[in-house]
Amino acid sequence: MLRLCILLLSFFSFYSSFASNAQSLSSTPIDALSAIESPQQFLGYPLGEWHLRHDQINYYLKQLASQSPRVSLESTGYSHERRQQLTAVITSKQNQDRLDSILAERAQVKTGTKQTGPLIIWLAYSIHGDEASGAHAALQVSYELSISQDPWVKELLDNAVVLITPTQNPDGFDRFSTWTNNYTGKIKVSDPKHNEHKQNWPAGRVNHYFADLNRDWLFLRHPESQGRIALFHKWNPHYVGDFHEMGHNKTYFFQPGVPNRTHPLTPSENQEITNKLAQFHAKALDNLKQPYYTKQGFDDFYYGKGSTYPDINGSVGVLFEQASVRGQIQDSDNGLITFQQAINNQIATSYSSLEGAFALRQELQNYQARFYQRKDKHQPSGREIGFLVSTSDDPGRRDDLAQLLAQHQIQYFYLPDTIKQGQHRYQPQDSLFIPINQKQKSLLLAMFDPRTEFENPTFYDVSSWNLGYSYNLDMIRDASLNVDNLLTTHPDYVTTNIDKDSVAVLIDWRQQNAAAMLQQLLSSGVRVKFAASAFSIETKQQVTQFAAGTLQIPLGEQELEFNQLNELIQTLAKQYQVAFTPLNTGLSITGIDLGSTDFYKINPIKPLVLTGYGSVASEVGELWYYMDNRIGAPLTQVDMSRVGELNFDPYSHLFLVDGNYRNLDNKDARRISQFVKDGGIIVAQKGALEWLSKNNLLRTDVKGSRFYSQLFSSDGMSFADKDTLKARRAIGGAVVALNLDASHPLNFGIVGEQLPILKNKALGLVQSDTPFITAASYADEPLLDGYLAEEYQRSLSDTPAMVVERRGKGAVVALSDDLLFRNIWLGSEKVYSNSLYFIPNLH
Repeated sequence: MLRLCILLLSFFSFYSSFASNAQSLSSTPIDALSAIESPQQFLGYPLGEWHLRHDQINYYLKQLASQSPRVSLESTGYSHERRQQLTAVITSKQNQDRLDSILAERAQVKTGTKQTGPLIIWLAYSIHGDEASGAHAALQVSYELSISQDPWVKELLDNAVVLITPTQNPDGFDRFSTWTNNYTGKIKVSDPKHNEHKQNWPAGRVNHYFADLNRDWLFLRHPESQGRIALFHKWNPHYVGDFHEMGHNKTYFFQPGVPNRTHPLTPSENQEITNKLAQFHAKALDNLKQPYYTKQGFDDFYYGKGSTYPDINGSVGVLFEQASVRGQIQDSDNGLITFQQAINNQIATSYSSLEGAFALRQELQNYQARFYQRKDKHQPSGREIGFLVSTSDDPGRRDDLAQLLAQHQIQYFYLPDTIKQGQHRYQPQDSLFIPINQKQKSLLLAMFDPRTEFENPTFYDVSSWNLGYSYNLDMIRDASLNVDNLLTTHPDYVTTNIDKDSVAVLIDWRQQNAAAMLQQLLSSGVRVKFAASAFSIETKQQVTQFAAGTLQIPLGEQELEFNQLNELIQTLAKQYQVAFTPLNTGLSITGIDLGSTDFYKINPIKPLVLTGYGSVASEVGELWYYMDNRIGAPLTQVDMSRVGELNFDPYSHLFLVDGNYRNLDNKDARRISQFVKDGGIIVAQKGALEWLSKNNLLRTDVKGSRFYSQLFSSDGMSFADKDTLKARRAIGGAVVALNLDASHPLNFGIVGEQLPILKNKALGLVQSDTPFITAASYADEPLLDGYLAEEYQRSLSDTPAMVVERRGKGAVVALSDDLLFRNIWLGSEKVYSNSLYFIPNLH
C-alpha cells in the first residue's frame, strides 16, 4: 500500500507539471531524444487549438515510430472510406526487439498456458467520431511515453506493452472535425446553440454507414470493428481503457457502473479489480479538481461495447466519459468547459490507467489466467455437448454466422452428413455444431444468452442480443456429437450443369444470397419471375417441393444467347454460393405450372430513402448497408429539405425509416400519396407510420408512446420510484415473436410459422377489418428474450406488426419495428427484399 501511495504521488507530481506547461515528462533534457517531435512541434500550433483530422494523427504516429525506438505501429486495416487504422505499440526497445516472441506467448493465452511476459494495456479512444478529446490526448500520451526518462515510466515500459489507438472511427472523426473547424473563428463562441456545437445530420458519432461502432464489438458488421477485434485477440490485453465523451452538462464518469446492472456472466473478480482501479482515476481527477461520478447512469451489461467486450474475454475494460465540448469552448450547467480541459482530463485518466494497471498487474495477470484455466475451457475432442444449429436450407446465413464465430475465435464444426433431430433435418449445407466446452466458452454463452429475468430492468443499451434469434436458427442447445467425426471446413461449392434441353432454372428464395443474385440478373437484363404459391415438379427423376417465392428464369423468354446466359448464371451462383435447379419440363406434379399467371415477372427496382433531420440516421444507414452490401442495389438518398423539388416518377420504392418527418408539409404528403396511387411502394417503419397515419396515407391506426404510457399506473408510487417506472416504460431492445401469414408475399422465403425480431420502440398497430392486410402479428405471448414490461406484452399480444395496404396501383408496407437492426438480424431482413421485388408486382 505504501508503494502504491508513493507511485501515485510521483505520478501526480509529474502530471501537475505536464498539465501546466505540456512539456516533456523527462526532468532532464536528453540530447539523444531531442529529435523526437512533440505534437505541438509537428503541427506548428498547440495541440487542441484546431480539431485534428485522421490523416494528421496517422502522419504523427508514423513520424513518432520513425523517431523513437520505443514505438512501432500496427495496422488493423481500413475504414469504409479507406482511412488506415493505426495503433501505436509502445514499450522498451528491448521489448520492441522481441515483439514476435511476446506475441507468440500471447497467442497461447486462451489455452490457459502460464504467461511470463509483459502486461498488455490497451488505451482506445474516440470510437464515436465527435468525441474528439480522447484522440488528441492519445497523441500527447504517445509522445510522452516515447520520450520520458522518469523511472516509473521506464519500469512500466520494461514490463508492459502499451497499445494506443487514437481514433477507432476515422470516417466519423473526419466528418466531425471538418464541421467544427468550419465554424471556429478567432473569437471563440461558447453559446451551445452555435453551429460549431450543433452538427448537421448524421453527425460525426457514427461511421460511413451511420452505424454506432461502439455497438458493433459483437456483430462485426463493419471493417473498423473487424480490425479492432483481430487486434484484441492478437494481443489479449489484460486491461482496456475505453475513452468517450457525454453530454456537455455532465462532469466526468469512470467505471464501475451501476453495480446491479452488470451482466451475470461477468466474473465478480472483474468488478473487484475495476473498483480498485477506480481509486487511481479518482486521485488523478482530484488532482485536477475535476468533479466526477461513478456507479450511476452507465452499466456493464451489453457485451457489444468497448468497455464490456473485454470483460467476457478475460480482460478488464473500463469506460471513461468526459463532458463534451463539441468544439473549442461551451457554456454548461457546470460553468465554461474547454476543449483543452477535456484533453487534459483524458490525459489524466490515461495515465491513471497505466499507473493502476501496472500497480495491479499481478491481479490482472492472475485473473486472465484463471479465466482460461478452467477445466471446461478445453480443446474440443471426442464427444461434446454443444449447440446444433441450422439455417434451414440457407448456406449464406450459416456462412455469415460461421465467419462471425471465427472472428471471435469460437470453434465450430460442419456436418459431413445429414442429422435428423426431432422434426428438423440438420444438413451439411446449412448447419453447424458449436461445442460449449471450448476456450471461448464464456463469450459463446454470452452471444447465445437466453434471459428474461433481471435484477435491475434498466439498460443502457439492448437487453438481448441472442444470435439464435437474430439469425433465426433452428437450434438444439444440448446436442451431443463426436467432433472427431465432424469437418472443420465446408465442402466447396459444386456447380450445376444447365443443358440446352432445359426450359427453366429455379432458385430457392429461402437462400439469403438469392436476392443479391436476383439483383445482378435484373441488372443484366435477365427476365426473372417468382412463384406466388407452392408447387412440386420432377427434378432428376425425383419430385421436389418448391415454396412460394421461388425464382424462375424462363430460358425461352430471354434476349441473351443461351451460352451467355448459362455463363452468367453459373458465375453469379458461384459468386453468391446460391444453389439452382435446371428443369427439363414446365409441367408440375402439384400446384402451379411454370407457365402459370401465378408466376409474376419481377421488374427492376429504383429505391429512394428520405434522410436528414426528422429521420433516424442509424436506420437510414442500416438500409443503405443492406442495399449496398447485401443485395448490391443502388439506393438514392434525398434530404427532406429537397423533397419539394423531387420528381418521384423514376422511383419504384420510397423508404421511410423511424423518425417524426415534421419537415414534410401537406404538399409533400399529397405528392407522396400520388406516387403510391401511380404504382409506387412505400416501405415505412416505426415513427414514420405515425406521420403516414396523420396524413391519411395509412388507414391502419397507429398506437404510439402516448397510448402505451397510459398502461403504466403510478398510483401509490413515491418520488423514489420514478426511476423504476421509467425503466419499465423503456424498451431498450427485447426479442419478440411474430406469427406469420406464410401465404403473404412479404413473408416468402422465411421458414417457419414464427419470426423473432428485435423491438425497441413503444409502437403498435390496430387490427383492421380489411381482409388480407396483416402479414404478421405479435404472438399471443410475444416475449422471447430480454426485458419487456408485462403491460407491453399484454397490449401487443395478437395485434398486427406488419401490414400491406393497397393504394391505387401501389401499396404501403407498414412495419412496426426495425427488421434490419444493426444489420445483424439476418433472419428478418428478407422482408425488405420481398418488399422490393415481390410487392410491386402483386399490386
